[in-house]
Amino acid sequence: MSGVSGRQPTTRPLSSRVLGLAIVAITGMQLMSTLDGTIVIVALPRMQAELGLSDASKSWVITAYVLTFGGMLLLGGRVGDAVGHKRAFISGVGVFTIASLACGLANDQWTLIVSRAVQGMGAAVAAPTGLALIATTYAVGHARNQALAVSAAMQGLGSVLGLVAGGAVTGLSWRLAFLVNVPIGLFIIVVGLTRLEETRHERLKLDVTGALLATLACTSAVLVFTQGPPRGWIDPWVIGAGVAAAVFFVSFLIVERGADNPLVPFSIFDNRSRVASFAAYFMAGGVMLTLSVMIGLLVQDVLGYSPLRAGICFMPFAAAFVVGNVAATKLALRIAPRWVILGGGLLVLAAMLYGSTLNRSIPYFPDLFVPIVVGGLGIGIISVILPLCTLAGVGPREIGPVSSVTLMVFNLGGPLVLVIVQAVQTSRTLYLGGTTGPVKYMTPAQLDALGQGYTYSLLWVAGIAVLVGVAALGIGFSTRDIAAAQHTREAVEAGEL
Repeated sequence: MSGVSGRQPTTRPLSSRVLGLAIVAITGMQLMSTLDGTIVIVALPRMQAELGLSDASKSWVITAYVLTFGGMLLLGGRVGDAVGHKRAFISGVGVFTIASLACGLANDQWTLIVSRAVQGMGAAVAAPTGLALIATTYAVGHARNQALAVSAAMQGLGSVLGLVAGGAVTGLSWRLAFLVNVPIGLFIIVVGLTRLEETRHERLKLDVTGALLATLACTSAVLVFTQGPPRGWIDPWVIGAGVAAAVFFVSFLIVERGADNPLVPFSIFDNRSRVASFAAYFMAGGVMLTLSVMIGLLVQDVLGYSPLRAGICFMPFAAAFVVGNVAATKLALRIAPRWVILGGGLLVLAAMLYGSTLNRSIPYFPDLFVPIVVGGLGIGIISVILPLCTLAGVGPREIGPVSSVTLMVFNLGGPLVLVIVQAVQTSRTLYLGGTTGPVKYMTPAQLDALGQGYTYSLLWVAGIAVLVGVAALGIGFSTRDIAAAQHTREAVEAGEL
């Protein structure tokens, strides 16, 4: 590695024991960010009611975070290489914690949305550097494998715990959904400062321009679809946002071609099956986020569930998601990936078609329980196979950049698909005589219109699930390719390659 500067790598031997405060600090940020994403979905109706958020502003509470996280994720990993992973990790956690405090104290929509965007920036730095710290803290073999297992378990725990904890704290105040991050973040910072060692870092030119252009392009596209329904699609402001999205995207491509350390190396798109995998994973990210948000709002706004009840009713989704993960891991070794993805997509399609027939009077079991479980199973299958497809045929040296691009594609697909579907939902609700804004002011007829808007939007999610399947038909990797990709990824993560 050339151009080494700053502190040299620690001479302290790598730890052979996993249990300790170091792993708590590293994986604590993963738990906190996962909790935050789940809790916020449950807390959205309470935020809208108290702050008077419009439907467009309500969607920005979700998309502001995901856009900055996805857009800055690749840059965040490079920051760790440039300044040291410990320094970058603690800085990212600090930014996330301060932004969480600002979110919890926000008294207007703009403070909340901007603070959510800053939260995403902090997470974009802390997430990749936290994973890198596992490799520099724990010895190759059993200790590192255990640490990676703890990391994965934290993400799963955060998804489930966030549903129940989110419902519980939101029942008291939606502000607690953010303020709970403050003591956790401070604890992680203190432990990180005292128990983690700094890593070697190198002089490199960060592609800040590329990261900003990618984020601005996606943000402009989101503006088009959030402002289109209320303003009208031919409104000059909406058209201007569309033009800006195109300009930013073209500028991003130009900058990346000439960058010394591009965020997105174009060489990773030289395989047609990998491009198809990226396209399918982009839309799959949209299906997953959109389904979570739409069903979360449907059960609270239309069915009248409390936040706690809404969180509990989502737990079967989390369980089915895990079952889908396990099933996909086994199926990937026996069935060509395109057919496994198509099978998962068909499950999501069936769940959405069934969900589109629901109304305000349906009971939770079986009418809501069935599509939640079937959809969770399908998404669980897809979410394991598609990342492996993007890594098929990739060497050990390229697996890091390709993994980062894969994660970015997934995280940017979420908000872009969400705002399109939410624009459809809003337009349908208004067409049926409904209104936007807090539910507590709606008449029964307006609530019916809102419910039909939500269920109609599930048909669009079903359509996107079909597109995931169509893209999957272009994936030509074999079961052997997937098995090799899985082995290579595990070996790289464990530090064996």
